[in-house]
Amino acid sequence: MKTIDIFKMRSPYRGDFVIKGYLFGGQQKTIAVVGSMRGDEVQQLYVASQVVKNLQILEEEGRLSNDVGILVIPTANPFSLNVMKRFWTMDNTDINRMFPGYSEGETTQRIADAVFEAVRNYTWGIQLASYYMNGNFVPHVRIMQTGYEDAASAEAFGLPYILLYKPRPFDTTVLNYNWQVFGTQAYSIYSGSTDSINHDMAKQTWQAILRFMAKLGAIHPNLGPAYQPITFDESRLHTILSEHAGLLFLRRHVGETIRHGDLLASILDPLTGQTRQDVFSPSDGVIFFAHTKPLTYGHTRLFQIFEQP
Repeated sequence: MKTIDIFKMRSPYRGDFVIKGYLFGGQQKTIAVVGSMRGDEVQQLYVASQVVKNLQILEEEGRLSNDVGILVIPTANPFSLNVMKRFWTMDNTDINRMFPGYSEGETTQRIADAVFEAVRNYTWGIQLASYYMNGNFVPHVRIMQTGYEDAASAEAFGLPYILLYKPRPFDTTVLNYNWQVFGTQAYSIYSGSTDSINHDMAKQTWQAILRFMAKLGAIHPNLGPAYQPITFDESRLHTILSEHAGLLFLRRHVGETIRHGDLLASILDPLTGQTRQDVFSPSDGVIFFAHTKPLTYGHTRLFQIFEQP
């Protein structure tokens, strides 16, 4: 393992801001993995750290390819992680909305530029992503349909689902989109939670990344069985919104198979404790996403249901 500095910035108050990268294998730019870019992406940081740990073990055992090169950047935002602030601590900007970056721009633009310069020429790119809303997902691969995507190759991760979605205008400034535009096959991996560690989902995710590397011949580990993934378009997710604000009590959780009419959650009046809304499943399916914060507003996304065909 070789450790490199992707970006470094002096700090007048605390330790310097340094983005570390870890290189494994050969000289080819084959696979790049980017972990947390936001300060609440603890699960993503944990998954990336376990990828580094496992690759180091495999390297010591001589089970890495001598040709294939792997770069892992566990986090691009250690300052925000220190204080658990989702966006950049100084001006509340989002690093993952600054790509491909600008070396003479604002701080987050310069960070994005340095990260992108480090990963842009890799053949395969894996980002450990999080959603813009609070909640947990079933671990899955998410692929942006830019016209450059290769959905079939995502089956090598062996995760249960591959979700395809069309980019929105704001997606043109995220890492995944720019990776694809500049010639990298890019995948966003959703590892279940964000601001807390779910060990089972994290292990499923880092094993999936190692499995993908093994399929490319980069490593030679013995991994467990994989899923035969279901590939589907985002339009097949049924969204359930809250009708009232209040205290949210989940009755069912991410990954559970549900039936039409099942009670999924209840929303209580925060002052009287009376039930304001019982949330029922509109169909048979699997809970793909679930809101996790104990308080919810009205007209907030509570669940996304992957409906069974």
